[in-house]
Order: sequence, then C-alpha cells, then structure tokens
Amino acid sequence: MTDPTSVPLGRFGAYGGRYVPEALVAALEELDEHRRKAMADPAFLGELTELQRSYTGRPSILTSVPRFAAEHCGGAQVVLKREDLNHTGSHKINNVLGQALLTKRMGKTRVIAETGAGQHGVATATAAALMGLDCTVYMGRVDTERQALNVARMRLLGAEVVPVDHGSRTLKDAVNEAFRDWVANVDHTHYVLGTVTGPYPFPEMVRDFHRVIGVEARAQMLDEYGRLPDAVLACVGGGSNAMGIFHRFIDDGDVRLIGLEGGGEGISSGRHASRFSGEATPGVLHGAFTYVLQDDEGQTIESHSVSAGLDYPSVGPEHSYLRDAGRAEYRPITDTQAMEAFRALSRTEGILPAIESAHAVAGAMQLGSELGPEALLLVNLSGRGDKDVHTAAQWFGLLDEDDPIDAEPIGQSPDGAEGEGVQL
Repeated sequence: MTDPTSVPLGRFGAYGGRYVPEALVAALEELDEHRRKAMADPAFLGELTELQRSYTGRPSILTSVPRFAAEHCGGAQVVLKREDLNHTGSHKINNVLGQALLTKRMGKTRVIAETGAGQHGVATATAAALMGLDCTVYMGRVDTERQALNVARMRLLGAEVVPVDHGSRTLKDAVNEAFRDWVANVDHTHYVLGTVTGPYPFPEMVRDFHRVIGVEARAQMLDEYGRLPDAVLACVGGGSNAMGIFHRFIDDGDVRLIGLEGGGEGISSGRHASRFSGEATPGVLHGAFTYVLQDDEGQTIESHSVSAGLDYPSVGPEHSYLRDAGRAEYRPITDTQAMEAFRALSRTEGILPAIESAHAVAGAMQLGSELGPEALLLVNLSGRGDKDVHTAAQWFGLLDEDDPIDAEPIGQSPDGAEGEGVQL
C-alpha cells in the first residue's frame, strides 16, 4: 500500500489517488493508457456515440412536473432529467458501455462488477450480452433480497450473480469481493467499477462516461427554458449520476449543486449513509482517499439506507473536493422523506422514481419550499422505480401476504406516521 499523502496521481485536491495491492498496479496503468488513447480516437468515440443514440436512447429528455411542483415544492418550477428512460432503466448504462468497449479494446474476455440496487449489475450484464463477454456480478445478500427483480434480470441476461454473505452483506462488501476476484483474474478480466470512486483512473473515467448527462441537460435547459437552473439536484451514494450532471455546471457559479445522501433513520440515530452530515472523516476505502464513515481506529462503520444504491459508507473523491471547496452542498434525506417523495411524484405525475432518485426528488421538495415560485430546479432522475415496487408496497402497507388481491392500500409508514389511503 502507498502513503496517502505522497501520491499525486488522479487527485481532486487532497482526495483521490491510488491505494491498491501491487498486483493491480499494472492493470490500472494498462486501463489508463487505453482509456486515454480511446478518448482521443474518433473511431472509439464514434462507436460509443452511436451506441448511446441507437441502443441507450440518448439524448434523454427533460420533463416538467407542474402538479408535483405546485403541491409539494412551494410552486417552484421543477424539471426532471429522465435518465430513468435509458435502456436498462438508469444512468448506469452510460458508463458501462464505455468500459465494455475498453474491455474489448484491451483484449480481455470477462467483466466483473459490484452492484447495490442492481442497476449497475443489470447494465453490466446487458453490455456483456451485447458484446459477447463473460460476466460475474457481486451483490450483498441483503441487496439480493431487496432487489430480487434485478437479480432475475441479470441472470436472464446470462450473468452469474454471486451473493456476498460477509460483513454487512451490502454494497461495500460486494466491492470487496469484486476487487478480490480482479486480483486473481486480472490477466483476462476487467472490473467495471460502477461509480466515481476507487483507485485512479476510475473516478475520472466513470465521471467522463457519465458527463453526457450534464452536457445534454445544460443545453436543453438553455434551449427549452431560456436560462440555467438555480440548482441542480442529484442523489449521492458513490456519486456517479451526481458527478455526471454536476460536472458541466461546475463553472456556472450561480448554479447551486446539491447532492442528497441517504439519511436513513436520521443522523442522530447513527443508522444512516450520510458521509458529509454524519461522522465521516477523510480516510482510504476501496482504493481512494476520501470521506469515509469510520471509527477512531479507522474501522469502517456500517451504513444504512432504505435505498440499496445509497447504502455505502464512502463517497467519490471529487465529491469530497467539491464539498470542502464549497462548490457543492450535501444534505441528508431520511428514509421516510425519500419514500414520501416516491409517493408524491408517483401520484401527481405518474412517474415511479427509483428509491435512490427519490432522495433527489425529496431534495427538490425541500429546496422548492425554501426558494419559492421563482426558482427553477433541475433534478437528475437517475433511475426508474420498477425494481422498488415490492419494497415500496411493503413500506406503504400495500401487501397482504395471505390475500394480496384484497390488500387495502392504507396503512402506516414504519415511523408511525398516519397513512392517508396510499394508492400507488
């Protein structure tokens, strides 16, 4: 391992770097060399652009949500960037197609991936099927149970899904297993890391493959609304969808960049995944120096979120830099607030967001109420909620295990708040 203070490679201020076993250094250098050449190669860029157009369905559209905004956001104008409409149902396909093309360019025949909510796993399995690559996806046992639909989707696409049974059995442990696999099989395997963390060059490379989100959104806002938004909001687990949309707006100083973290059961409860509002301090996890939920001895603290995709104790190093520099703000959204946002958007606009994305929707509810009707807010709707229907139905008391047909859509949320006839 390398001294965290001595490596300038891939830094965002003090954060980032490359902290890996020696066995992976050559593979990371090979990856960096190939991706640099690829990003300057018109043939590679042309193939990726064509896949984005004819396979993913880019550009993704903007959707104004006036009923939701009027009833829940203080009358502010709210616009969604519809990454949920991409093929496979989330923003994850942007990065995966790029890394899958790099895998073939490097002459490797197998990809591995970690996944929490299953969105990155489904995207990786999809790209592997498209390009004829073997695929293994690691997923914490807890997440396989709360995202069972996506486990089935990955297996239907031909991927091997390996449940991880140690640690908290969530995303952090899936990443650990993927790194172990990569060390043992690096000669023919590429690790398609799914977010903007990990050792250099992953944070920069994953951000660049997702940067298309912000490039499109900025041009669309100017074209359709005649100005830039007052704020751009996105949920932040590792932070890939947020960096994808934030990056093009960083130089627009009047545009606030707001990341919404998994506040779980509340910061004071200790059961949350909020790095910037909780007890996180700078440290090393999964190859990057960044903010980590850890104790005084440097041991990782277990995170918690109703959202599998946000249930992660660390965050991408560029987010740590933007936060310390004051360029981006980060707020916690509790499980209850996220699920209320899930219900509100579903019932007013007919759009079921992924529970991850519902944290960003909840952020728009907060910020719209603070800023009022003159505000224009852009929300990155990073994924769709089909995969979360079972979790949401349980949350709102819509399931009757004995007689699901007669189950009444009325109940109480787990925090005891009165239901009001929930009909999703």
